[in-house]
Amino acid sequence: MRFFSRTRTGDWERALVTGNGRQGALVYGGHRDLRVTLSHERLFLPVTRPLDPPATARILPELRGLLYAGRRQEAADRVVELAVRQDPGYAETRWIDPLIGAATLALEPPAPVTAYRRSCDLRTGVVTQECDGGRQEVFVSRAADAVVIRCTGLAGVLRLAPVEGEPPIPIGYRLSAWPAPPAPHGEPARDAGLVLHASFPEHWPGALTGYQVECRVTGPATPVPGGLRLPGDALVLARVVIPGREPYPPLEDLPADFDALLAGHARQHAELMDRSAVRLGHGGKRREACSEDLLAGGGPELVEAVFDAARYAIVSSCGELPPTLQGVWSGTFTPAWQSGYTIDGNLQTAVAGLHPTGAPELMLPVFDLFDRLVPDFRDNARALYGCRGILTPAHVSTHGRHNHFGPIWCQTFWTAGAAWLARLYYDHYSYTQDAAFLRDRALPFMVEAAEFYEDFLDEHGNFVPSYSPENAPPGSRAQACVNATMDIAAVRDLVRNLRRVDPRPRWDRLAARLPGYRVAPGGELAEWAWDLEDNHAHRHASHLYPFWYEGDEAARGGEEAVRRRLAWWRGSESDEMAFGLVQLGLAAARLGMAAEAHEALTLLVTRYWRANMVSTHNRDAIFNVDVCGGVPALVAAMLVRSSEESLDLLPACPWPRGEARGLRARGGVTVECLAWWPGGGEARLTSLAPRTLHVNGRPVDLAGGVTITW
Repeated sequence: MRFFSRTRTGDWERALVTGNGRQGALVYGGHRDLRVTLSHERLFLPVTRPLDPPATARILPELRGLLYAGRRQEAADRVVELAVRQDPGYAETRWIDPLIGAATLALEPPAPVTAYRRSCDLRTGVVTQECDGGRQEVFVSRAADAVVIRCTGLAGVLRLAPVEGEPPIPIGYRLSAWPAPPAPHGEPARDAGLVLHASFPEHWPGALTGYQVECRVTGPATPVPGGLRLPGDALVLARVVIPGREPYPPLEDLPADFDALLAGHARQHAELMDRSAVRLGHGGKRREACSEDLLAGGGPELVEAVFDAARYAIVSSCGELPPTLQGVWSGTFTPAWQSGYTIDGNLQTAVAGLHPTGAPELMLPVFDLFDRLVPDFRDNARALYGCRGILTPAHVSTHGRHNHFGPIWCQTFWTAGAAWLARLYYDHYSYTQDAAFLRDRALPFMVEAAEFYEDFLDEHGNFVPSYSPENAPPGSRAQACVNATMDIAAVRDLVRNLRRVDPRPRWDRLAARLPGYRVAPGGELAEWAWDLEDNHAHRHASHLYPFWYEGDEAARGGEEAVRRRLAWWRGSESDEMAFGLVQLGLAAARLGMAAEAHEALTLLVTRYWRANMVSTHNRDAIFNVDVCGGVPALVAAMLVRSSEESLDLLPACPWPRGEARGLRARGGVTVECLAWWPGGGEARLTSLAPRTLHVNGRPVDLAGGVTITW
């Protein structure tokens, strides 16, 4: 689980990554310096003051009248008009606060770098840069919550500075140093250090007021203007400090011992990485590989390498908070889409592989985040629609108020968010069988989500307003609609799960009110269960929601919907929004469409990965980790398909031979090992509790574990 790369770069988006979930480090350079850009999961710059959500409940009858009359754009325009009257701040699109980079540590050698190579060990999290006989090794300690850098044979000047670019609001920076005083004869040199202080003049109650970056250098160091001169060998310890959130020991209390610090970290990190593995029978030995060659070669070797590297990126960016669009990394003041939590697909994709690949505890930050935002979600439901329960916006970072919308991107009409998040809560219970989590966290969230839909459905049982994320019928700019298939599917899924764990007549009544799906004239599941023409030339595939999780038997035409959307990706060579391919692939795998699932996977791993083995949002553009969660989830779904009642092995497997271990299934089942070859296979299954499960269509008693052969 190691790769190397020949790429030199001054671009943080092409850096190698290491992180412990709370702190992140981007490691790059190789021209005139070696850089480590530092970031923190809570470093959201307070740019946009949150507003009260728009009070549109009083015009709901008017909005519904416009939508039923087909005046869809007028409905979206009306919401913006009313919001601006409420607060002039709504006159422009209001974004969430951005995740920004904290600072860059740059080591400047006395002469330009000639020979250069970089590598990453996925099991330890150590990233290495080698140049001109010297070496820099970097990891972010889980145990010590510090960035640890060892320089061997690398003399030069170490500088600490803000990330490049102009911040969107003024930031006050101050650099201080504590140079090492001369050591008495015969004594080891004392430590030196650098500290970058940052203050935010614009903030409001609860907003971050600033941060600092601390850097300790052990060994001899000589102060120079703006930095420290290192003689050749040094240990550097660094940390981004967020006020009020520092339970870890001060840097000066940590041992000045790279190997000891690595041992404490690597035990925790490797244990997470070793939970699962997939090998696809290509016949070659796994060894340190060149990422540029892997990307050029494609095939099963690339799928394996991306599976491992993608899991590494997500494991490394799950801390007290879940991964943002950029995980736990940032090297800019202006990340794409502010790099918060986009919950109309990106966040769900980023964490999609955690349960199937055996890291359920890394899902807890998701629930911590959204439980904290529930009061804002309640305010959204009351203000926008006069409903009980909870309503989520599409974008969140430091708050959960519904502030981001406009006349084209009519996000206030998207009501599926809470139901979709409720599936994540329910799945955590299903995979872990944690009854306390179900009682104390999942069920309360699910009930509040359902309460909104009890109030929101109109007298005809329709979702009005509605929204299928970012899509509109061909030739139309109006995205507002009635009865988006995603809305119907997400709430059907929520109600089904509530009836399993909280059987009450109210859920039966809600289920009976929900509209049905629609099959389009071409035979595919329609994106709108209303009289609108489907638009398959689109990056999202939200209407395939019925096939992402357990499958909805009421949904027809899924196979044709997959084929039509995939044909667009294939024919147009679209390069935007990779997670739409994850949506397609997961639906294909659930439907047993091996060729289509494999095509989606192939497009993902060949179009959306760079030599740093981190995914991008568009082809070779925009550092973005969401499909780092989506690809492992897709590979796992091609090998194991599960629901509460059944498990299918190799439902959409295109590889003639291979093996996997540590994959998880719903119902508390683990596929401890799975191996297959032409004409046969074997699997070892265990269960958290004794139970009988239908495996490949046959009832199997899992008490004590069982080995299945075919």
